[in-house]
Amino acid sequence: MMKRVVVIGAGLGGLATAALMANDGWEVTVLEKNEGPGGRARVWKSRGFVYDMGPSWYLMPDAFLRYFRLFGKTASDFFSLVRLDPQFRVFSGTGGVHDVRDDLRANTELFNRLEPSGAAKTDRYLEMARKQYDLSVRHFLYRDYDGLTDLLHKEILTKGLRLGILGSVHDLAAKEIRDERLQQILEFTMVFIGGNPKQTPGLYALMSSIVLDRGVWYPMGGIGMIVRALKELGQSKGVRYEYGCPARGIRVLGGRASEVLTDKGAFPADAVVSNADYHHTETMLLEPSVRTYHDKYWSKRVLSPSAFILYIGLDRRLDGLLHHNLYFEKNWDTHFDAVFLNTAWPERFSYYVSCPSKTDPSVAPPGMENLFFLVPVAPGMDDTDDMRETFAGRVLDHFERLTGQTIRRNMVVRRIFSQRDFIADYNTYKGTAFSLSHTLFQTALFRPCRRSRRLTNLYFTGQYTHPGVGMPMVFIAAELTAKRVAHEQG
Repeated sequence: MMKRVVVIGAGLGGLATAALMANDGWEVTVLEKNEGPGGRARVWKSRGFVYDMGPSWYLMPDAFLRYFRLFGKTASDFFSLVRLDPQFRVFSGTGGVHDVRDDLRANTELFNRLEPSGAAKTDRYLEMARKQYDLSVRHFLYRDYDGLTDLLHKEILTKGLRLGILGSVHDLAAKEIRDERLQQILEFTMVFIGGNPKQTPGLYALMSSIVLDRGVWYPMGGIGMIVRALKELGQSKGVRYEYGCPARGIRVLGGRASEVLTDKGAFPADAVVSNADYHHTETMLLEPSVRTYHDKYWSKRVLSPSAFILYIGLDRRLDGLLHHNLYFEKNWDTHFDAVFLNTAWPERFSYYVSCPSKTDPSVAPPGMENLFFLVPVAPGMDDTDDMRETFAGRVLDHFERLTGQTIRRNMVVRRIFSQRDFIADYNTYKGTAFSLSHTLFQTALFRPCRRSRRLTNLYFTGQYTHPGVGMPMVFIAAELTAKRVAHEQG
């Protein structure tokens, strides 16, 4: 008989893990509390507009390629990728608008204008970032970690220290570059992995190489096309999907998870994989006696930001925007402090605006514009209607001043998604958007374990586990989880 695995959560991590396990011969059932797949990468449609509700940057295409090759496929079998050029537009709090091009040589004039010899300095920084990336792919990203000895690889020890893995990303950038604007261009990707550049280990400078060397891509139709691809793969291998079916508990017999309890009944399992929020799984689905991590552990974690998101549809087109747009406050440390130290709505803030209708006509009606605003905010704050409306007004006020264009009277779609929605829709701990931040002691073996220490057949996948936050990392985690379940339970 085929062994049965129950996967909790149909986010990207759950979908990717489920398809791999079905490909390995397991009988797989995926349980999802919401009415469709995708988790944070869900799609929302309104009045002809199509919104990716969460991730919007397609980076590190080699990670996706590796995943699809496990099925004898490639990404192009499911969607069409476009490489963006310019990659993104930066609006600086000190004044000025800067486009970062896909060809690094095309950025020479910009980098030199921001700082004397800025292009040469950036090249030196990127050369180190490339070495970090290569080292990580060979010895870090695709390895599981159970103890400190797993990190003691000769090349990591000899090269890692020279590459600055014990400092911070900001330390490495500031060593070469003095201009704050150029530092921000190289450091902003730390927000993608839920971090503060001054607290994120220097190893993650590799993100600059991922963006500037390997490109910023977009799957035509949106990130939802990735969700659809994973579901198609799973269906082709016999995966069963149960939507509107939240897990209510995990029954334990003899030190093993025996079944997952839901309102639709119990689903027996030879193994359980949770892609649900790790804290929720441990504290709400398991009895205290079989939890790996208790309240003291979670209270000491550094959480990644939550996100204040505005989905807006305009009945006209806008000038002056690209697909990806970033506003960087002159001193963005005050924003990071509000997120990581003060737990307050930021007074001054940086933010991101996605305008996918600049690339993809399918995401908005003809002659209209699809806008997605994201402001990192602290998790665990009060999020009342008045608070979110006030903050939305501040964001739109700033955007209208920044672009010199009034948009309020042209809005035909407007929706807010913030901390309380992350909790309600995804059961996230304190409304965090990205799980745990990547601090030194929340990286690799210091992230929550892939297999429960109390139950021999309960596993975790997704962004809480190694290698961490971001779509490519979640795909890598799915491969690591599926391999481990097969090795230990297959």
